[in-house]
Amino acid sequence: MSRKYFGTDGVRGTANTGAMTADMVLKIGQAAGNLYRRGAHRHRVVIGKDTRLSGYMIEQALTAGLLSAGMDVFLFGPVPTPAVAMLTRSMRADLGVMISASHNPFADNGIKIFGPDGYKLSDDQESEIERLLDNPSLMEVAAPAEIGRAKRIEDAQARYIEFAKHAFPRDLSLEGLRVVIDTANGAAYKVAPTALWELGAEIIQIGNAPDGLNINEKCGSTAPDAMREKVRETRADIGIALDGDADRVIIVDERGNVIDGDQVMAMIATSWAARGELKGGGLVATVMSNLGLERYLASKKLTLTRTKVGDRYVVEHMRAHGFNVGGEQSGHIVLSDFSTTGDGLLAAFQVLAEVKRQGRPVSEVCRQFVPLPQILKNVKFKQGKPLEAPQVKSAVADAEAMLGKSGRLVIRPSGTEPLIRVMAEGDDEGLVRRIVDDLCGVIAKAAA
Repeated sequence: MSRKYFGTDGVRGTANTGAMTADMVLKIGQAAGNLYRRGAHRHRVVIGKDTRLSGYMIEQALTAGLLSAGMDVFLFGPVPTPAVAMLTRSMRADLGVMISASHNPFADNGIKIFGPDGYKLSDDQESEIERLLDNPSLMEVAAPAEIGRAKRIEDAQARYIEFAKHAFPRDLSLEGLRVVIDTANGAAYKVAPTALWELGAEIIQIGNAPDGLNINEKCGSTAPDAMREKVRETRADIGIALDGDADRVIIVDERGNVIDGDQVMAMIATSWAARGELKGGGLVATVMSNLGLERYLASKKLTLTRTKVGDRYVVEHMRAHGFNVGGEQSGHIVLSDFSTTGDGLLAAFQVLAEVKRQGRPVSEVCRQFVPLPQILKNVKFKQGKPLEAPQVKSAVADAEAMLGKSGRLVIRPSGTEPLIRVMAEGDDEGLVRRIVDDLCGVIAKAAA
């Protein structure tokens, strides 16, 4: 079945349009409730959200849909996506839902759904929800006496803070470290600074004044310049930038230099391997991770397994093959010893722990390898399938031949936006740049 509503990370779109209208969200709630009503017990759903203005509307509509399907709903308010995943299991819920468009601007919003095991739904499960949405006559509503109840949970943030702190080694403290924390005016604006402070760090906060309209605006993991400046200004030891729902992280060292997810994964994998804690003999990443990471891991006799883009696919491979470290270059880091999904704060804790263990600055601890030149550009398109055009296929074949074994080429449609992403990397930066520019030109003409 073709995917009509779900992308690489749930349902996402501009608020009050398309799949993000109150009417459509209500139906999504009904469909998910129908799919997960099993047995005679009282069914429960937990719902978290980030700080977008549209979250109020979507939360109410989603709640109404779930209640009408006979599900009891427990509302957390603003919490990170990994908190929803954790609390779904902890509270023995049948379903967990996060209302967020992650790193997108405030006008967008989305719905991420977790099963009772705390893992994101599979493609097949999402397709089943889509089938119900397209065939509403198949959905059942609860009898009047079986309509669900809604309740707000006041201690969800405190529960997650304690959970996160348990992922930090008990024999270490963050005392003596000055930390800039940028929470992107998003879901972690309370929990992340609190957890870091309680572990002993000196905290300098930015991106911590959400107003419903400023999530990810010139802050957070996709816009780290403000954090870089603050690190330099305050002479901090490290900068930690989360995105709007805190499932990804970007690190800045004491010099203000950005350290991406590939470097963080390399550091975690090698340090865990040295202590005998790494499982699977390497890590799992996506096709977007730098070739330099792959070469570095090979030099340490560790493997890099690649999946499609999306932390859900990374997690699925980790579960199937026994890995405990995986993630994406963008900063989704999955540590399955602790969490079922990407968790920016837990990944940052691993960096901080290694900095304390080694007694060395972040610039030395986290710079594990020299990345190959990698160029990524986006081409907008309105409709159709420009990648299937003969001239595009021919240009792609020529580009792959030019790169040979000294580089890689990845071209894919975005799962959340009307974009074609063109990425190339290789030892020759000039060649890589020309290839990307030329391919973008060909794709743009085919998409016109």
